[in-house]
Order: sequence, then structure tokens, then C-alpha cells
Amino acid sequence: MQFINIGYGNLVSSDKILCIVSPDSAPVRRLVQKAKEEGTLVDASQGRKTKGVIVAENGRVILSAFNPETIAGRMHSEVTDEE
Repeated sequence: MQFINIGYGNLVSSDKILCIVSPDSAPVRRLVQKAKEEGTLVDASQGRKTKGVIVAENGRVILSAFNPETIAGRMHSEVTDEE
């Protein structure tokens, strides 16, 4: 099991990530709002502006202050380090 740093000491299991998206579109904003209402939202942005939204297998929605490209790059570097 590999963990990915999503910013400011917060880690997420790379095995559980379904997608990483930008929070700019209306559907993603609705997804975040619904997760907040249902109690499945995890805010890992440490009070900073949300730049990335991670959707996990278990239905959790995780907010990050890092761009999706940055998080994806970290996932890619973890995979290449294993090989």
C-alpha cells in the first residue's frame, strides 16, 4: 500500500483513489456540497484554497490545496519508484 502526500502532512492511500479533479466545474461543486451534507467530506486543505478534489473508492470526497497535476505527478513518481 502506497500513500500519496496531498499537502501539509496529509496522506491518502493511492490504492483507494478513483479520480482527482479540479473544483472549478459546477458538477464537482455539487459533489463537494453533497458530500458535506452527508458527512463524507474530508477537508485536507488546511484552510487554504481548494485546488484539487479527490474521490475515493469508499465514496469519500477529499479536498486538497494542491493542483490535480501535482497530486497525479506524485502518484506517478511513487509508481516508478516501485519498479
